[in-house]
Amino acid sequence: MRRTPFVESCLVIGRCAANWFERRPLVVSFEVTNSCTCRCRHCDHGGPVEEPNRITAADMRRWMKVLHPGAIQISGGEPLLREDIVDCVKATQGFGGLPYTVFVSNFSLMTEEKYLALRAAGVDQFSVSLDFPDERHDDFRRHPGLFAHLGELLPRLAALGYDDVVLNTALTRENYTCVNDIVELAERWGVNVSFSAYSPRRTGDMSYMISAAEELAELRRQFDGVLARKENDPQGRIVNSCTTLDDTYKYFENGGTPDCTAGLRFLVVTADGYLQPCSMQFHRHLDQRELVREFTANNTCDQCYVAIRSYLDKGFWRLLRENVGDHFSFRLKRDAARA
Repeated sequence: MRRTPFVESCLVIGRCAANWFERRPLVVSFEVTNSCTCRCRHCDHGGPVEEPNRITAADMRRWMKVLHPGAIQISGGEPLLREDIVDCVKATQGFGGLPYTVFVSNFSLMTEEKYLALRAAGVDQFSVSLDFPDERHDDFRRHPGLFAHLGELLPRLAALGYDDVVLNTALTRENYTCVNDIVELAERWGVNVSFSAYSPRRTGDMSYMISAAEELAELRRQFDGVLARKENDPQGRIVNSCTTLDDTYKYFENGGTPDCTAGLRFLVVTADGYLQPCSMQFHRHLDQRELVREFTANNTCDQCYVAIRSYLDKGFWRLLRENVGDHFSFRLKRDAARA
């Protein structure tokens, strides 16, 4: 994975450190639409949705000024359904590369031209949802031909040399045996890979949770294979830290993870412009301090360990150490882009 240039890294880490002590969010996820091109079996979004009060680029700029996050996600639904998505990304951008911007998409509508336009607008990382290392992905997402599209497009984007595409696999009972196969696929395509955990809060369906002893044993074996690969991974293609993988395993082993900081360390700006602690807790506010006071301070939910939480629910020094190791570089941004 491409390391963020040194000056930009300092700004992002400095902003996040300041927000930690000021009790502001480190990361904000902008869900720019609830509509999606897929109807994934493990997700509560899917298909077209009427959105008469959809958030605008100007709304996003206003929330950036209020919340001052060091990093953001642009997500949905499927954000590429927004015809003004490039303007939405531009509206979130500030000085010196702030914020670090992750674009979360199933890539069904992505083209090389859109990819380059979004990079130019300020996207630092493209997170591409992938459930299986083959055409089973199409069935799980209910989108025929999607895997073939990814197989043609992603190697072509990787060949451009920006090293900013990351496959993200939400682990379920359906795909946990494919972990190392997905790592191998990422290597063949020339992209990066990360893993997160399915949450039953989305659909109420416990059948996708990994829980049986034999399932946990296989997941542990799969993760041990990933950890062994990380030791011989000079390009840093496996994005998860070792501690995040271990904590993801514990989430399944224990049937949950307590002490969630949703609303404080991270939060969601909804598609109609409200603040929520996460995409699965529908406590809607217009003031983050009120959200923390009324939700976060009393939150007992332990039913997810999704990617945004897995990276942020850590102590300050552990979080700083892992992110400094992942992000620092002494190359200027223009030089890194040429490399």
